[in-house]
Amino acid sequence: MKNIWKAGCLGLVLALVNCKSLNTNAMFYEDRKPERISDQFKFTEGPSSDKEGNVYFTDQPNDKIYYWDWKTNTVNEFMNNTGRANGMHFDKDDHLITCSDNKGEIWRISKDKKVEVLLNHFEGKRLNGPNDIWNDAHGGMYFTDPLYERDYWVDFKQETPHKSLYYRNKEGNVTKIETFTQPNGIVGSEKFKKLYVSDIDAGKTYEYDILEEGKLSAKKLFCEMGSDGMTLDKHGNLYLTGDGVHVFNPEGKKIYHIPIKEDWTSNVTFGGKHHDILFITASKSVYTLPTKVKGVK
Repeated sequence: MKNIWKAGCLGLVLALVNCKSLNTNAMFYEDRKPERISDQFKFTEGPSSDKEGNVYFTDQPNDKIYYWDWKTNTVNEFMNNTGRANGMHFDKDDHLITCSDNKGEIWRISKDKKVEVLLNHFEGKRLNGPNDIWNDAHGGMYFTDPLYERDYWVDFKQETPHKSLYYRNKEGNVTKIETFTQPNGIVGSEKFKKLYVSDIDAGKTYEYDILEEGKLSAKKLFCEMGSDGMTLDKHGNLYLTGDGVHVFNPEGKKIYHIPIKEDWTSNVTFGGKHHDILFITASKSVYTLPTKVKGVK
């Protein structure tokens, strides 16, 4: 009896372990391919879903923010003169936080288009050009500040000599966390207490444990792939971009690839009524792909 009981317990443990690794057949529909919604843009970036599931994204060269309305499956202009917004993320109050790199700033934009500049310097020096951002439940934000010199910058002189990951708390205090070769995509999860940061020029993505407000563990290598943008599903799978969308399980193993017929796939997020539609920004276009999973919140 004792050995049978032990065997039964072992089987249950193995079953629970296996449940953590979701089969890709349970994630994606075999007969569904990415659908191009629009190709009217110059270069799309920064997708983020609001509380209703509509996805806002940028066309940085044209200095505009658009949104995809899932109810009508249409793309509409939200605003222009965005400070050349790049990466974006909605905060807990449904304000759009933008990496507006024209003057190295971070903006907060309300749904009625009121703009507040939250940050434009660190230790009295202009930031290089905030690139991507993730807001936590405390009202703070983690953001990357690489350096991609833009042809629209006027009289730019680099004041910040490093390319780093930062944290800004709700009071507006900013801390430099770590310097990278070229930090880019970033995403976090309150559910999993994880933060992921891509060092795109180094060809690596790193993982941190979120310990408390603004405090992270030492970084750990997650995978040998850099990424422009990224998102997470509710099972902890990480979606990286570049040549299409690459899906990695929580252990850092690549489990799926979504090809996109564009020169470059810049970013990805989940949107829609049930938060189960991948919204993909790629070169001059945006795509949607229904899935069997949901994004993590």
